[in-house]
Amino acid sequence: MSTTYKAETNVTGSPVQVTPEEARELEQVGVVVDSQERSGTYILNDDHSQCSPIVVGGLELLPIAYALKKYDWLSEYFWQLVSPDKDEITREIAAQPEPQGFFLRVRKGSKITMPFQAALHMTSPDSTQAVHNLVIVEEDGELNFITGCVSGHHVHRGLHLAVTETFVGRSATVTNSMVHNWGPGIKVRPRAATLVEENGTFVSNYVSLEPAGDIQMDPLTILKGDNATARFYTVILGSADSLIDTGGTILLQGKNTSAEVVQRAVSVGGHMIQRGLIVGENASKGHVDCSGMLMGKAGAGSIKAVPGIESKHADAQLSHEASIGKIAQEQISYLQAHGMDEAEAVSMILRGFLTQGVVGLGEDLDARIRDITDLALQAEG
Repeated sequence: MSTTYKAETNVTGSPVQVTPEEARELEQVGVVVDSQERSGTYILNDDHSQCSPIVVGGLELLPIAYALKKYDWLSEYFWQLVSPDKDEITREIAAQPEPQGFFLRVRKGSKITMPFQAALHMTSPDSTQAVHNLVIVEEDGELNFITGCVSGHHVHRGLHLAVTETFVGRSATVTNSMVHNWGPGIKVRPRAATLVEENGTFVSNYVSLEPAGDIQMDPLTILKGDNATARFYTVILGSADSLIDTGGTILLQGKNTSAEVVQRAVSVGGHMIQRGLIVGENASKGHVDCSGMLMGKAGAGSIKAVPGIESKHADAQLSHEASIGKIAQEQISYLQAHGMDEAEAVSMILRGFLTQGVVGLGEDLDARIRDITDLALQAEG
C-alpha cells in the first residue's frame, strides 16, 4: 500500500502510477514497474518522487527529505563523503530548498535477496533534475540495487545533476548496477562516493546504451577497512557527437584491500575518455584495464585511455593496461569459415569484447549489453 507524505516532500501514490509510455522507457534501463522480482521501487519524475515506502524485512526506503526529518542521526552521513562545496554541481544540489532523491537502508544482518530498483526519469524538456541519494548498508547486510536513468523521447535538452553517497558496513556486500539511456541533448554530471568498512565488498556495474550528449563522472571509493574489496565494470557505447568522460578513483587505505577497474568502450562517432585511478595507501592489490574499440566511419569518433596507478606504500601491488583498436578482419574470416555470416561474426566478437573480464552481470545487464551490440552494429552498417 502506498503512503502519501506532506506536500513538501513531493510524494504521491505508487510507482505503478506511470503511463504505458513511461513504463516502456523505464524498462529500457532495467526498471520494471509492478514487478514481483523487486524488493522495492523508487521513481523520481523530474522533481516529483513516487515510491511505496518500505520499513520491513530489514529494508527501509524513504524519500530523502522525509528521512532527514525522521532521523537526526542522518547528519552523520548526509554530505559526509561528498562536499557540498566540491564544485558548482554539488553547490547547486545543496542549494535546493528541499533535497530530492531516496534514502535506502539495509539493517544489520539483513540479506535483501531481490534487487531494489530506482529510476531517475527526466520527463520535462529544458529542465534540471538535481538529486541527492543516500544508501546505508549496515554490518553483515547485503543489497543489490538497480539505478535506471532515462529521459523521455520528447526531452531533447536538459541537465541531470546527482550526488550519491553509499556506506558499506563491516562484512556487508553492495552491488550497484546503473543503466543510462539519455537523449543526445542531455548533460549529465553525477558526483558519487562510497565508503567500505572491514571485509566489505562494493561492486559497481555501469552500462550506457544511449549516452547523454555530454557526460562526466569520476566516482570515488574509499576502502577504509582491512580486507575490503571494490570492483568497477563500465561498458559504454559512444554515439555520434557525444562527449563522454568516465572514470573511477579507488583509495586502498586498509590492509589487504583489493580493487579492479575494468572499462570497455565502443565508439561509433562519440569522443570518449576512459579513466581509472587506484591509489595504494597500504598493503594492497589493484588493477586498471581500459579497452576501446572504434567502429563506423574513420575519423568520426575517438577514444582516449588514461589508466592510472599511484603507490604510497611499499607493499601495494598495482598494475594497469590499455588497448584501443578495431575488429580484426582475420577474426571475422575465421568465424565465417566456421559457418557464420559476417553480421553474426561481428556481433559475437563485439559481445566478447564488451564482456571480457566482466563477471556476474546477471540477466538485466546482460540484456543491456546485447542492446549495445545491436546499436553498434546498426551504426557500423
